[in-house]
Amino acid sequence: MKKILFFIPNLMHGGAEKVLVNLVNNLDKNKYDITLQTIFDVGVNKQYINKDIKYKYVFKKLFRGSSTIFKLFSPKFLYKHLIKDEYDIVVSYLEGPTARIISGCPYESKKVSWIHIEMNDEQKFALGFRNNDEARVCYSKFDEIVCVSETVKQIFLETSGLNKSNVDVLYNTNETEQIVEKSKETIDDVTFDKNTVNICSVGKIIGTKGYDRLARIHKKLINEGLNHHIYILGIGKDEDKINKYIKENNLQDTYTLLGFRDNPYKYVAKCDLFVCSSLREGFSTAVTESLIVGTPVVSTLCSGAQELLGYNNEYGLVVENSEEGIYKGIKKLLKDRKLLAYYKKKATERGSFFSKEKTVKAVENMIDSL
Repeated sequence: MKKILFFIPNLMHGGAEKVLVNLVNNLDKNKYDITLQTIFDVGVNKQYINKDIKYKYVFKKLFRGSSTIFKLFSPKFLYKHLIKDEYDIVVSYLEGPTARIISGCPYESKKVSWIHIEMNDEQKFALGFRNNDEARVCYSKFDEIVCVSETVKQIFLETSGLNKSNVDVLYNTNETEQIVEKSKETIDDVTFDKNTVNICSVGKIIGTKGYDRLARIHKKLINEGLNHHIYILGIGKDEDKINKYIKENNLQDTYTLLGFRDNPYKYVAKCDLFVCSSLREGFSTAVTESLIVGTPVVSTLCSGAQELLGYNNEYGLVVENSEEGIYKGIKKLLKDRKLLAYYKKKATERGSFFSKEKTVKAVENMIDSL
């Protein structure tokens, strides 16, 4: 039985944290002895770890400046003092500090690094490392580098200059059956107006998710008489800024920040359209989940969007990654209800492609090949 460590900073409400829990819960426990370790013992996703997964952490609470402090010490020193134990395979499931620490593993372990973001500049590539040179040295020590989409892979290879023979693409694991089941639950805190088009999005309310530009687009469409209601499920540092814009433009009745929900799927399933307005994504968990519950998607052209929705918009609408692009995409579907209905059928069809069984099996094949 292979002893495997999955290492991640925390288990907060991000997509990577969620799909990691999905993955470890579903890996074959007859073949693998799995430990999930965090740097900080915080996050809503911790509660979803199955009991057959060993869980440990380094620090009980988050503290500022941890990444800067870690850079004072070598990766090998950090591994010995923060992880300590020996495993057959050690996995950094996020870029940055955990990748640096795992690269310092002093044992004969196989090392794996997961890349979730587009490292399209050297600043992102060196995140968590002392500099770009150290990042290249550390990433070169990994036996396998897993990217969550083809775009993420291509950008990583261009920025890092590393050998592509051990860089592969594996799609995120989603609890497909559970998502479908939860999507059928009753909603008792929101009443969706059946006489308008209900649009939703799920994500952290931060700049890269583009909810500020979505609010401006919403105002423009409302002013043009294209009635619809936008619901955002999530929390984040930009909430006050967006709420201020909503109030100043009298959009309280049509643009709603619902906050974080344990079960976002039942809201997404009841909506007519899902919008990904992100400036950047790795491989959008929220878009994947929307397809699984059969809700059509408009997404900006960011990493993974075309892999999810088709290179010719077969399964959803991929638009230019700009305010104008999103505006045109939403407007097109608000005016063409037949196209919206068509994409609803195609969403369910595409959702089945990202089944839990397929994605877990692909990861197990990678593990067994090491």
